Amino acid sequence: MAAQAHEGLAHTVRRLWPADRTAVLNYFLRLDPETRASRFMGNVSEAGVRAYATQALTAEGVMYGAFVGGALRGLGELRPMGPGASRYVLGPHAEAAFAVERAFRRRGIGAALFARIARSARHRGVVDLHVRCLSGNGPMLRLAAKHGAALQHEGREIEGALHLARPTPFSLWYEGIAEAFDFTLAASFPEQMRPPA
Repeated sequence: MAAQAHEGLAHTVRRLWPADRTAVLNYFLRLDPETRASRFMGNVSEAGVRAYATQALTAEGVMYGAFVGGALRGLGELRPMGPGASRYVLGPHAEAAFAVERAFRRRGIGAALFARIARSARHRGVVDLHVRCLSGNGPMLRLAAKHGAALQHEGREIEGALHLARPTPFSLWYEGIAEAFDFTLAASFPEQMRPPA
């Protein structure tokens, strides 16, 4: 719900909806091979990316996008890790995954996505938010540590867990307002679905 500026570059983070499918596909296809491999924890073909992007917005969980100049430049996902998930409650354990296009890093976009995902998880019944990344993914490791995640090395992968505070009546109300605002932004600015020039 927030528009933020960092080093002269404004970005807006909002929830993604099924109407954003084209923007999501174009975003994944634009990722350079290293960023794509970091996001998917290994090499993924273009066909695999297309298949994933096709179902990503309708799968269990929630997705958030960071828009710069109307184009999707960063994407975060919040997915349940066990049974019992519903449209509004993901269960006690969920996993976060996200990536930012290389040219748009170090501008606060990753931090804004992480904060939005953590807030969303808190209000969807998540107690422990998990992140996994390859051991060489320095930006993700720094973000997870900055937010207080306990990190454990497991071979070439690192897993972190962030224990979330319980929501309050005010924070639940604010989350509802944020979701409504996100939907209004998506409906009001359909040009954000177009591929960037």
